[in-house]
Amino acid sequence: MSVEKTVTINMGPQHPSTHGVLRVLLELDGETVVKARPIVGYLHTGIEKTMESKLYYKALPCTDRMDYLAPMSNNLGYCLAVEKLMGIEVPDKVKWARVCLAELTRVNSHLVWLGTHALDLGAMSMLLYTFRERELILDIYEACGGQRMMTSYIRIGGLAHELPKDLDAKVRKMVKTIRERMHDYETLLNNNQIFINRTKGVAVISADDAINLSLTGPMLRGSGVKHDLRKDNPYSGYENFDFEVPVGKHGDAYDRFLLRLEEIRQSLRICEQAIDGMPEGPYRTHVPGVVLPLKEDVLYKMESLIFHFKLVTEGFKAPVGSVYQGIESPKGELGFYITGDGTNKPRRVRVRPPSFINLASLPKLCEGRMFSDVVCAIGSIDIVLGEVDR
Repeated sequence: MSVEKTVTINMGPQHPSTHGVLRVLLELDGETVVKARPIVGYLHTGIEKTMESKLYYKALPCTDRMDYLAPMSNNLGYCLAVEKLMGIEVPDKVKWARVCLAELTRVNSHLVWLGTHALDLGAMSMLLYTFRERELILDIYEACGGQRMMTSYIRIGGLAHELPKDLDAKVRKMVKTIRERMHDYETLLNNNQIFINRTKGVAVISADDAINLSLTGPMLRGSGVKHDLRKDNPYSGYENFDFEVPVGKHGDAYDRFLLRLEEIRQSLRICEQAIDGMPEGPYRTHVPGVVLPLKEDVLYKMESLIFHFKLVTEGFKAPVGSVYQGIESPKGELGFYITGDGTNKPRRVRVRPPSFINLASLPKLCEGRMFSDVVCAIGSIDIVLGEVDR
């Protein structure tokens, strides 16, 4: 009579340390992970198909709900894709404002990751610190779009409305505060032997494996591959900004932790440059029949009111053709593939979600490691299940 040498268990789908409704099927030999199989779909929302059933403008709020920690980045990627399809060029002020907002989003996302990842590994106080700083960014979101998270502030052809008058002061205060408090994060974790033991040499992935799995963002750069769309294929005016692309050496969870800390610093640097060099000009381009008229004109001009009504109720017709636009979201390359068929709704919307693709690395990160390292591996990827299961 044969005796089974391994045992199969489910981690999730309701496990509190899996950053969403994720199920991992684990085959264990004692405490060693023999196989790890991520199983997704428990949060499926059908966002892509929903977007195909809506006017181009009305599909925009769907993007906020994917990676809900990076709503501005999602808005930006979608709007750039539609603008490419329609042949729209936005004013320089819009480009610089979008860069600033996208980098605020990167800091916001990395702060949430840092707090939750440290909490996964037992460092509870870090979550309190990072969420304290995150409030400064959510205040800026609220000042811009009236919402703390699902702002839909970046719009096709520009922004929803004019930038708040105190944006300069708010961003400078945020940059100064977070830059100073980064020292606290490092004091708590960089020399914390428990945290180092839980992350150093854990969840390792080589550069070759990362490339073969199509990983992007910190997962790829943590393995030493210097790839960042902001540098390699600039969009929205990123070619005008001076910043570094940090990379890791060992491809482990500790390298990815250090890398994301440095990315926060570089994002703060970009935000300062965006505020210092913000050009004057309109907050949206003028393309009648495609871009919504200025809000102040809608209130006082009959023609603008009519155009606004027609665009909101009937939309605009996009030309026949397909476009792809990728951006460097906090988690990696976020891409939007949109096909127009001459109607007022996209024929096909396909999203390249970094969380979903990066999650494919989980078997490589876990197999051969201890069961206790699985939580660290999942956390080091930085996934949001809203984006995975979109």
